[in-house]
Amino acid sequence: MDNKDTTHSHLLSFLNAIPPVDFCCVYGSTLHSTDPGKSTMVDYILGVSDPLQWHSENLKMNADHYASWMVLLRGAKLITNVADKLGVGVHFNPYVTWNNKMLKYGVVRMHDLIQDILNWESFYLSGRLQKPVNMLVDNLDIETINSVNLRAAVSAALLLLPPKFTEEDLYAKICSLSYVGDVRMLFAEDRNKVKKIVQGQFDLFQSMYKPFLEEYEGKDFLRFSSSKNQLANISQV
Repeated sequence: MDNKDTTHSHLLSFLNAIPPVDFCCVYGSTLHSTDPGKSTMVDYILGVSDPLQWHSENLKMNADHYASWMVLLRGAKLITNVADKLGVGVHFNPYVTWNNKMLKYGVVRMHDLIQDILNWESFYLSGRLQKPVNMLVDNLDIETINSVNLRAAVSAALLLLPPKFTEEDLYAKICSLSYVGDVRMLFAEDRNKVKKIVQGQFDLFQSMYKPFLEEYEGKDFLRFSSSKNQLANISQV
């Protein structure tokens, strides 16, 4: 088993420690780190049909994953209400130690996940899924549904870009969509975060968006030409 298979198996093994899920993906710097020497948190998104029931079961298995005040007050009902009414439908358990690794997981209702992908209702998870992720569980074929989200991301980016740009510019613009209006980018976050994400995962962005770019090229919406560094120069027709 090579390193990639070992990592995949390790990521999947966490799912044995929690109730069943309909969707699971891993994202963030740990998945495709641009700084291998840096120890980072593993980030999961978990999709479930009924968050109230799922959290009720998970509290029996992993009460220590949750903030103690949530457990003591109203348990699963409070956890779900806070996510639905005060948040964007996602409850995160951060700083969970499992198998000598630090991880964070967010739990979302499958209906809410699909609606955000299709309609950009909160743009929280849809923005996340416009970037490379590793889907570990996909019972409802979210990967196919997400093609609507990816196509919309390309269209939005093209509207915001000048008539001529590079392939890297395109992916950077797509990547930046989910950070527009995020005050963290003004203070806490790395100002070069978008550039680092794209450069560190360039081949993955290419594989995600290649079908749409080829379609637009075939319809004469875009024209491609090679540059000296072998990154495509793109012109909007």
